[in-house]
Amino acid sequence: MTSPAAKRILIVEDDPLTATMVRTNLVHDGYKVTHASDVDGALTQIGQDAFDVIILDYMLGARTGIEVLSAIRKRALGTPVMMLTARSETRVKVEAFDIGADDYLTKPFHVDELLARTRALIRRSQARIEVPTTGRIRFGSAWVDLNARTIDNKSGEKIALGDKEGGLIALFAGEPRRVFTRADILDEVWGMDQNPVARTVDNYILIVRRLIEPDPNEPRHLITIRGQGYQYLP
Repeated sequence: MTSPAAKRILIVEDDPLTATMVRTNLVHDGYKVTHASDVDGALTQIGQDAFDVIILDYMLGARTGIEVLSAIRKRALGTPVMMLTARSETRVKVEAFDIGADDYLTKPFHVDELLARTRALIRRSQARIEVPTTGRIRFGSAWVDLNARTIDNKSGEKIALGDKEGGLIALFAGEPRRVFTRADILDEVWGMDQNPVARTVDNYILIVRRLIEPDPNEPRHLITIRGQGYQYLP
């Protein structure tokens, strides 16, 4: 279990009862918690302090948390964001994930699940802390800019990476030689509240191999571990 000691959480929630309940449980679990009740307050806090996780309500009076989420991603902040809201429509979830949400928890929720998801977001963030978020990294036979989401492929072309391709590269680059199961990859790259099938992972692995392997049919870097999953060898 990830130790929550000294980790900082920002709660953006306009309902006092929900905010108090969430804050009380996070503090009890050892986190340092800041609360903002509206969009402007959230933007002020984000501009002043660094947080390990942001728990963000969708409805904030006449405005929405999407405004806050958009501002976070436009500033190129990699802070994990969990949407916490009563809105369960697929359209709303898709909008949040497309803009940059990392997780989405629908009210009413169980406190233990909230805490578990918070710990998971922190684990993912810490696992990648050694991967530079600006500049370029070598990945296989290609150079990747994880911040700009571009890749100079083996042919020397600079092309844009999709969210999932970029997420896969960041995941494997963050923990080289670790064997990731398909379930691990779905959880880390696609998120808990989306439902792709395991075959989706295989298809995206093939896409990344075409970008980074000298011979995608005989991969040397992004390899299959039979019966387990995939592993990245630098």
